[in-house]
Amino acid sequence: MKNERIKAWITKYVLTEGIKVVDAEVCGDGKMIAYGNVGYGSQYAHGKDWHRTPEAALARAEEVRKAKVASLKKSIAKFEVMTFTAPNAKSTGAARREQEKE
Repeated sequence: MKNERIKAWITKYVLTEGIKVVDAEVCGDGKMIAYGNVGYGSQYAHGKDWHRTPEAALARAEEVRKAKVASLKKSIAKFEVMTFTAPNAKSTGAARREQEKE
């Protein structure tokens, strides 16, 4: 597979940039691709960040989207139960010094 030229679908930044289709070169053992200006200034995608078919890219994008939604729901749940209390003015350093002067 070394130096194999392919068309690849990139999902590395799918939530911010969408799916990109690129001409790429498969590197090493086939788990990584180089694209863009291959050689000098190359960009790389590893593992699940690139796909050989648009269907595989869409499936991965859906997985990433669902994981992000779940993460955001978890964060929202933490914020919904969050409570605040104001510190007691008597316990602050400035208030204590004022009391000591009296």
